[in-house]
Amino acid sequence: MQQIGKDTEKQLSQQSTRVALIGIVVENPAAVPQMNDILHSYASYIIGRMGIPYEKRGVSVISVAVDAPQQVISALSGKIGRLEGISTKTITSAI
Repeated sequence: MQQIGKDTEKQLSQQSTRVALIGIVVENPAAVPQMNDILHSYASYIIGRMGIPYEKRGVSVISVAVDAPQQVISALSGKIGRLEGISTKTITSAI
């Protein structure tokens, strides 16, 4: 798993940031370790995370609040959304 380099992280932290919510639906539990690795590599941007297992439907619903440059938000959501059995949608604030 490729992590964000320190120089890249420093450049991105100097850009204006946005508050966003990434909604994640996990249908494939086998993809969770990969998802957690990705989230860990973006930990410096994550405000908080809440997960709700929905056993009746066999899925988990996760919300991740972030404060990051738009480029980082898009990259994080895209990487997670490309995992098999995981879907994402992002809501970005206007501030």
